[in-house]
This record gives sequence, C-alpha cells and structure tokens, in this order.
Amino acid sequence: MAYKKEWFNDEDFWTEYAPIIFDEKHWQEVPLAADGITRLARLNLYGEEGEGAGGERAGGPRLLDLCCGMGRVSLELAGRGFAVTGVDITEAYLRTAVEDAACAKLDIDFIREDARSFKRPGFFDAAVNLYISFGYFEDPREDLLVAKNVYESLKPGGAFIIETLGKEMAVRDFIEAEWFERAGFMVLTKYAPVDSWAGLKNRWILINEKKRIEKTFTQRLYAASELRRLLEEAGFSRVELYGAWDESPYDHRAAALIAVGRK
Repeated sequence: MAYKKEWFNDEDFWTEYAPIIFDEKHWQEVPLAADGITRLARLNLYGEEGEGAGGERAGGPRLLDLCCGMGRVSLELAGRGFAVTGVDITEAYLRTAVEDAACAKLDIDFIREDARSFKRPGFFDAAVNLYISFGYFEDPREDLLVAKNVYESLKPGGAFIIETLGKEMAVRDFIEAEWFERAGFMVLTKYAPVDSWAGLKNRWILINEKKRIEKTFTQRLYAASELRRLLEEAGFSRVELYGAWDESPYDHRAAALIAVGRK
C-alpha cells in the first residue's frame, strides 16, 4: 500500500541532520540499550542450546529492529548472537547499515519498507522501536496499525519494546528554545506543544559559515497510560512500563518511557 508523503519521508532531512541527531553520546548508549533489550525481552532466559521460543535454532533469537536507522543497535545485537532484521525507509541509512554489517562480518537482513506495511506473521521472538521513532504518522490510527503488525509478526511469548519520550517527560522538561554547537553547526531548536500536548512541534535550524538548514515537524506524544492502552488494543496481553533500561519505575525521575508489550 502506498502512503502519502509526510515529513519523515524527506531523505535529505535524515542525511543532513544525522550528525546532529546521532551524536557520540547516542552511540555510547547502544550497549546499555542492548543489555536492556535482552533482559526485558527475556532473551537471556532461552535454553542453553540457544533455542528460540518456537524451539528451532536459527542463529539465535529472531529480533526485529523497526525504524533501525543506521543499524547501530542491529549490529550490537547481531554481534551478541541474535538473528536481526532491520527495517527502515531511509535508503542512505540502510546503505550505511549494510556497509557496517559487512565490515563487521555480521549477517543482518536490512529491508527498506514502511513500518505500516512490514510484517512477518509469527516470525520474531522480539521487536524493538527505539530512539523516539514512534508517533511519526499524521493519523494516530497508523500508530496502532504498526503495533498490530508487530503483534502479528511476533511468536507467542514475544515482546515488543518501545523507547520514546513520554508526554509527562515532555511537560516536565519543556523549554521553548535552546542553542548548542554540534558537528560544525550552531544549532537552534524551538519547541511548542500542539493540540493540548497531543504532539510536540519541533523547529530545528542548523547554521555554519557555508549554509543554513531548517526543518519543522510535529511528533505525537504518548502518556504512559495512553501507550499502554494502544498496545493492549493491538492485542498485547500484558504491558509493562519503565523509566530506564535498568527497569526503574516510570515516575517523576524517568529518563525515558520504555513500554514492553508481551504477546
């Protein structure tokens, strides 16, 4: 199915803003995220023979990295023995992911496809959607569609892990604008709540001596209770909420909203 063009379909945005979005701190957090994924998905509880939830051996538990970007989490998990499939719509990011996987001699299945259409019924032991990649679509029903696709793609007992910015956190930490320097640019970010905090409008301006780049987009915000209801509506039998990869509570000190839906 063909979907209308939305802000995230702009490949130039992802390539131009990559050094700003994916800074060194972002990459340093990858092993911690991989530890948390392994633990929360209960992949560390599989048998000593490395059997998956369905009893077969296929190079380790099968994991879907949905909206995988340049594949850093995919590579980390594949290096730990998981059979990883990475899905994204940004061709430039996938090219980088494929090159890095080849350099590391890792066999990862990278696929260019829209998250609203990708599914492999009963195939994966776990799925992840990380780094605030949930809530991009203009129509909120399409967020539910993605969750339903993931539910269908999981084996019984599988887990879907979403890491995002909770609405409660967005309100708690809200600032209207800030300047910072990164990757050779002066960066101005401006924010504004949309529709009574249903979304957060982002305006990012990058300036250096050679050029000025600007992008404005809005991302849907979910409160923890709203994300739980969405996953339950998608079919997940139980939903757990955490405030960090160490499984601390989602409370006033939360560093992230991490939701785990179990099939």
